[in-house]
Amino acid sequence: MKTSNTLEISAAAILVVTAAITFVLAWDVPVTHAQEATVPSAKQSSMTVVVATPQSAALPVRISANGNILAWQEASIGSEANGLRLIEVKVNVGDSVRRGQALAIFASDTVEAELAQSRAAVAEAEVALAEAAANAERARLLTESGALSAQLILQYLSAERTARARLDAAKAVEKMQQIRLTHTRVTAPDDGIISARTATVGAVLPSGQELFRLIRGSRLEWRAEVAATDLAKLKAGQKVSITPVGGDVIEGRVRMLAPAIDIQTRNGLAYVDLPRSETARAGMFARGEFEIHSADVMTLPQSAVQLREGFSYVIQVGPDLKTIQTKIKTGRRSNDRVEILEGLDKNARVIVSGAAFLSDGDLVHIATKSGAAIPATPSSTSLRFMPANRGGTP
Repeated sequence: MKTSNTLEISAAAILVVTAAITFVLAWDVPVTHAQEATVPSAKQSSMTVVVATPQSAALPVRISANGNILAWQEASIGSEANGLRLIEVKVNVGDSVRRGQALAIFASDTVEAELAQSRAAVAEAEVALAEAAANAERARLLTESGALSAQLILQYLSAERTARARLDAAKAVEKMQQIRLTHTRVTAPDDGIISARTATVGAVLPSGQELFRLIRGSRLEWRAEVAATDLAKLKAGQKVSITPVGGDVIEGRVRMLAPAIDIQTRNGLAYVDLPRSETARAGMFARGEFEIHSADVMTLPQSAVQLREGFSYVIQVGPDLKTIQTKIKTGRRSNDRVEILEGLDKNARVIVSGAAFLSDGDLVHIATKSGAAIPATPSSTSLRFMPANRGGTP
């Protein structure tokens, strides 16, 4: 019995030792073939993005100003006929007219009658002059004969001169009546657009009464109020982009600068000629920008710049393909480009599409020209244990 128990204890001890050796061999693996580095599934990238670097571009330097659109010159068209009745008005506000075109007609009956009377007076004066001239001629022929006294001869000669003067006076009256007759037709002094009308059919108007106002040549100008410090930077011929309220952009040119500065506002006027436009109207308010010159600056597409909490940001892509939110300062804008004043390196990779959906620290793929994506670099690794090579083969 004692021998049997001893054998059982020995067998159990052998089994325990065997199990221990097996366990030790399984873990005591040489470094060269006990571990194999594998890459776990890293954090998946949130999206594939398109990046760009800042580019140098020539952007114009501009000066902004406000002002009113007014007529280049506005003519006042009035009545020269005194005490005549207005019988016809041929134009209205907004009509385009040509130089010499009839705008209004006054009753001419009275003037025509007075013209006929003056013509009759001219004819009478011509007859009187002919008679006086004949008498004066006979008196000259009889001067040396002594048939007429010197006093009588002088009377005939004076009568001739008097008749001639009366004829000239009658002709002057006739011409004046002809002029009055032309005044019964009010005509346009220049090409342009009727901007105001006060003429009313049937009214009896005094001389000098305004009937119409005309924008000469249909020309408009923008009178921009420019700060005195900026006025020195402007000169005639510079391009100006004007945007009327509710209208499209109009390209104009500086015609002249005001010689004086307003002592109240410290602003000066710049007169800008405008082309004909369907949207611009006299009296409209407009904003504009004067193009001074161009300068090379660092720019990005406007889609790359995000406005958050009142500040401008861009999303950069770091070397590890993680996003970096960067605060920048922007400047001028031109078409789809925006000037970058500070906060960004010229070699930075900036996301230009989809930046609004990313936040700081996101992993991204960068799309290449071929359409493939640059994968993210793994940030960590782990070890997976393999069974030991019991045969000792490396």
